[in-house]
Amino acid sequence: MLLRDKLPTSIVRKLAEEYPMKRSIVSTLTLITIMAAAIAVTAMPAKAGVIDLTFEGLAPYPQNEVTILNFYNGGLDGAGVTGPSDGITFPSNALMLALNTLTQTPSNTSRGGLGDPASQLGGLFFLEGSDTFLDDAAGFDTGFSFNYSAINVGGTINVWSGLDGAGTLLASLTLLTTTSNCPGYTAAFCPFVAAGVTFAGTAESIDFGGTANQIVFDDVTFGSSIPGNTTPEPASLILLASGLLGLGVLRRRLTR
Repeated sequence: MLLRDKLPTSIVRKLAEEYPMKRSIVSTLTLITIMAAAIAVTAMPAKAGVIDLTFEGLAPYPQNEVTILNFYNGGLDGAGVTGPSDGITFPSNALMLALNTLTQTPSNTSRGGLGDPASQLGGLFFLEGSDTFLDDAAGFDTGFSFNYSAINVGGTINVWSGLDGAGTLLASLTLLTTTSNCPGYTAAFCPFVAAGVTFAGTAESIDFGGTANQIVFDDVTFGSSIPGNTTPEPASLILLASGLLGLGVLRRRLTR
């Protein structure tokens, strides 16, 4: 005999009417929680602000030593090629270096087939002066990162709050020398290694310091301390997990 058989008919009918309503309320609240988590993940500024410069497509490969200029500001590079409107400009001593593949050797540098498959043909370097700058007038925050190769001498990276190295120094990074070992690519400057830094505030320029013709950069990334980063920050993963956990709880409640 069931408990239900012992209850008055009026009480049984009332419970039958209220239970679907309570189940509907739980379902609605859990759905709101999941939606809030999803919105928070997509709205996080560190994720939304990530820009990765791969130095691909500036000039027909293997054209070499092309000035970058306004290519990443929707303008032209030294070869007359128009680039994306990322709001980033370079001075005249910042050059695109064509990187070696297994079949073509336009320089002494290569990615060695490692890293992003879509970032294998171009890099950033300078032939004149002791440094080169990168300006982002709109500003960026959270972090800055890149891959680099420097087999003979290291370098420095300085993150500034103003354009052209003006304003407040927000972060500084010392670059150590790297190894040279990429068989088959005829390139001493290979492989590249990752480096990055986080900082507080808003930056508008980066100073790439070192010895001319002795350091090469690639995958220059704004808004993340990991170059080319597309992985959600830990906080995003926690929010997403919370939403999924709520969905799991809802399923258990509805199947009881």
